Order: sequence, then C-alpha cells, then structure tokens
Amino acid sequence: MDPEIQKMREVVLVYLDRSGGLQKFVHDCKKYNDSKQSYAVYRFIISINPSDIAELDATLGNYILHNPLQAAQIFQSVCFVAIKTLSLIEQLQTEAQISILLKPTHLPPLPSYVLSLSAYPFNYTSQRFYMSEGIVIAMGTVTKYTQGARFLCTEETCPFSEDKQIVEMIDAKILNALKGYSTDKSHFRIQAFTLFLRDELANKMTIGNHYRIIGIPACVQNGLQATACIEVNSVQLYKPNGPSSVSDNFKYLLSLTSSSCWRFTAVLANIFASQVVPPGTYNTLKLAILLSLVQTSEKENADYLDLLIMTSDTLVIDRLLNYSLCLLPRGIRHPPSSDIFPSVSKDKHGTGSASIQACSAVLAKGGICYIGDLSSYKKDKLELLQSVLESRTTTVFIPGKKYGEEADQQVTVSVQTNFWSFVDVDSSSKKHIQKENFLIGQMDVSLIPVNLVDGFGLLIYNELPSCRLSSPVVHHILKKAINPEAVLYKVSQQFRTQDYEEFILFARNLPVVLKSEAESLIQGYYLASRRVRRDSIHGSTLSASALKILISLAKAHAKLSLRKTVLEEDAVIAILLLESSLTLKHGTSALCVEPNPVFPFDLSDENSLQQRDIYLMQCHHQLLKFIAAYSPGIHINIHEE
Repeated sequence: MDPEIQKMREVVLVYLDRSGGLQKFVHDCKKYNDSKQSYAVYRFIISINPSDIAELDATLGNYILHNPLQAAQIFQSVCFVAIKTLSLIEQLQTEAQISILLKPTHLPPLPSYVLSLSAYPFNYTSQRFYMSEGIVIAMGTVTKYTQGARFLCTEETCPFSEDKQIVEMIDAKILNALKGYSTDKSHFRIQAFTLFLRDELANKMTIGNHYRIIGIPACVQNGLQATACIEVNSVQLYKPNGPSSVSDNFKYLLSLTSSSCWRFTAVLANIFASQVVPPGTYNTLKLAILLSLVQTSEKENADYLDLLIMTSDTLVIDRLLNYSLCLLPRGIRHPPSSDIFPSVSKDKHGTGSASIQACSAVLAKGGICYIGDLSSYKKDKLELLQSVLESRTTTVFIPGKKYGEEADQQVTVSVQTNFWSFVDVDSSSKKHIQKENFLIGQMDVSLIPVNLVDGFGLLIYNELPSCRLSSPVVHHILKKAINPEAVLYKVSQQFRTQDYEEFILFARNLPVVLKSEAESLIQGYYLASRRVRRDSIHGSTLSASALKILISLAKAHAKLSLRKTVLEEDAVIAILLLESSLTLKHGTSALCVEPNPVFPFDLSDENSLQQRDIYLMQCHHQLLKFIAAYSPGIHINIHEE
C-alpha cells in the first residue's frame, strides 16, 4: 500500500475522532443496523473543515480540496474498516457498498475557489470543489433517481430511489440588467447554470432567493447538446450585510432638523431624485416613493407599501420611478414581453418534468417590481395582480398529464415585493366614457377595477398636469436633453445617488416599535373613517386592509426619520396620505383634508418648514376631534394647541 495513502487514512481517523465525526458515524451505522429494510448502498454524510484538516496534514487537506472524489475513497476505506472492526452493520458485505459524501463547511477565501457564473470560460473539467453564488430563476419538480447505480429504476416503490431536483441559477449581476435606469455602464456576460440537488438537498432552495453553494462542476450530455452544471454539495442562504450608518451629510441634516419630527423627511422628499426632477417638485410622490423603498423586506409577513400613480406626465413619472428603482439591489422594471408572475415550462434537460420559471415579481423579492402603465394590461392579468396584492402569493398549476405525472399539482409561490404602477389619465379618458356625478375631490378611476385600486396601498395624483408643467421642470428637461451628465443642482453633489442607496439600505433594516399613542391614533381614525365612509348599498367603502396600510405607512415614516419608535407624528403623516388616497377614490369625508395635505405649500426656507409644522399640528388637532366625534369609544387625550 502507498505509504502516503496509509498516512492520510490515519489522519482521517484522528480528525473524525477529534471533530466528533466518528461518534456521528457510529450513530448513523446504528440506524442502518436497527432498520429492518435491506440496503444495497449505505450512505454517510461527513462534515469536514478543510482548515482543520490542513493543520493536521497539508497533503490530505489539499487532496480534499482538489481531488474530492479520491479523498472520499480514503474516507470510504476508513469507514469500512471501522464498521467491520466494531461490527456496526451486520448486513454490510463489501467496501463498494459504502457511499461517502464529504461536505466542506467552507472553502478557502481565494479567487481560485470561486466559480463566477458570469465569467468565461466555465471550468467544468476540474472535478473539485468550488464556491459560487447566484439567484434561483427556475426550479424543477422533485423526481427520483437510483442511488449508487448508473441506471434508473422505473419502480417507484424501489427502496434505492432517492429525490433529485434540477434548479437553474444565475449570477446576481442579472439584477442590474433588469433595472430601468442605472449609473452602472459596465458590460458583462450573463448565463444561467444548472444545479443538481440530490437526496436531502431537494426542496432546500426557494425560487427567487439568493444562495451561496459549494459544489463540483460537471458536464451533462443530452443528445448532441452538452450542458455545464454543478453537483451541489451544500446550500446556504445569502444575506448581505447592510451599511452600518448613513453618510455624514445625512447625519448633519438630521441634526439640523431635530427640532421637529416632520422636518427631516420633508427635506429628504424635497431634495430627492434631483438628478431627474428639480428639487421641490413632486414632493408628495417622492415622499411616498421613499416610504415604499424603506418598507421593503425579505422577511415573511412583512409590511408592504404599493403605489399607484394617476398622472398626465408619464414621461417624467416614468423617469422618476426608474431612478428610484436603482436605489435597491432588487429593483426590477418589468419588461412587457415577459410574465409578471411565475410560469411553467418543460424541463430542457430531457427529464420531461415541469420547471417553474421565475418572473419579475419573484426576482424583485425584498424590493420593488415596477410594472409600468396599469391600463396596458388585459383583464386576466389585472385579476391575477389583484389576487397577489391581497394574498402575497400566487399559485402555479402543473397539469400532470402534460409533464409525466399521474396527478395534477398546484405549487404556491410567495411574492414578497412592493408593486409600483401608474395610470395615464389622458389616454385612459379616451378609452372609456367617464362617469358623471363625482363627489368632491374624487377622480375617475373606473378604467381600473375598484378592488384592484384598493389593493394598492396608496393612490397618488401628481400635482403637475402636463398641460402646465412648472417652469423648473421644463428647464430641467431641456438642460438634461442638451447635457445628460450635467449636475444641475448643488444638492445633487451633497446627496449623491450612492448616499441615498446606503441611506435606504440602512433605514429599511431599522427595527421599529409602534408606541401605544400612535396605535390609538391609527385605530381611532380607522374606526371613525369606517363609520363616515359608508353607503346604503355597499356598507363601508374603507377596505379591511386599510389598517395594515396605515401601520405600514407609519412604520415607514419612522424608518425614514431614522427612528426606532413610531410616534404620533408618524401616524399623522400616514393618516393624511391615506385620507388623500381615499379622497381620490371615494371623495372627501368629514375629515376634509387639503388636496395636497402633506405638502400644502412649497418648502423654500426654514420659515416654510416652520409653517408646515404649524399646519401639521393643526391637522393633528383636527384629527383628534374627528376621532372624538365619530369614534367615541377610543380614548385619546386631546391637548389644547
């Protein structure tokens, strides 16, 4: 026997003993031995730390990293001797019956161990471990394969068949290509790659998630076509760390506006997106966009904030929304040629099984999915969108007969994203006959189904119709047309796009707690509005989801203010935004807010900020009186101003 191989076997035994792997191995053998089922192959998973092994023996460490299949044979022989010596499995006859799967806990943090899914050429000939990361864009249904054999057993009850799943993954750079606007002008090659998930790894991935994997590249022949793939060894959900703070300019701005809970967010909205619209324009819309951006999360049961904008200035609004998308890693502009929600196609690797394909909404997980003009979609698409907005899930139907299964399947896919859309009020007015007898403050949104409009958290009407664009907007558009790279405002240099990216990522990760005073104010307004906004036929026009939207808005305003506590001031902004939205849908109520209640006048200096504070305090007092009149059961202290 080769003395080097013998030495590595001894090191393997020492490592298993020190790491606790030997104890786990004995426990696994006992389960096999106690089982009444007969096995042709005995499979063992051994977790290994390459760094620890390299310290014991550099040769073995190198062998595991660069010749994992041969290294598994060394572990196989050690395990066989252990089984026979300790009489662990009575039924075991030969060493070939033992299947060893080595699972490295990590790989060395060196470029040679990283396999880029966007790099070329793809080295699939060196059968060693690589680390890679990417986003799952397609998932096949789980099928069976015969473990430890070159043939496929057609008997479904065969005890030797195990689960196998084919997954498509792509480099996360693909997200940059799906944004409507980006400052990143670099060019890169994108290609999806096939992953094989076997045995316990089947169903360990979720479509749309970002993963880090360790695996061995391979090449699969399907007729005349060869497909590069990766046999996955381990899967880890990738969660990037957000920034630890905001820029110094934002900190300074926060200190300057600390005298009021409303000023910081007002200034933020006023100067936001100065690269595409002049400061001081579209303030209500920009505030809503910022609130929606910080209210994004990949957590289950997260708070969502969807936006539907009624506008005549589709070009300007489209530019503003495109720019805002790029502040998040998962900001996706939906291309009209593809599906918003998941679809099913036949697996391209020859298995004949179904493969669920990702879509804009799934790729935008934890971010924003901007779907463009809502009036351009057909009725069936709008109905599906309404269903998703209500449940945050979508169901994919897989006909069994078409994909080689005995029974039909229904797979539920989670949709964790905020949706943005707009309606062109000029073009929509030409497509249908407008209603008559509008209530005061109400807009004609009859082109879009009522339940779908209610599904969006906020309905916003931007205050600048295209027939009378403000002078600053006209000047901005003309200057940018002449010189697209020009920096037109000093504030664009003080608060760069990169600064806003870091700000949004920091703010959205802030954990916020709802104070009892804010909660009482929200509940009081909600109950009072349900009583006020009623008709004799349909009952209350305030949907049950309005309470969730109010809480989401208040939390978002607290995050945008870089606070961890939701105050009454946050609740006031949330209520004014929702009341304005409800007025556009159903007309004014007894609360009777201004047409533009959050920004009733331009913010030009500190005096205008002071006037706005006084106005918002008056709104707060008016709101308390409204609750006292129409929801007397809610106990709220009304302070004299």
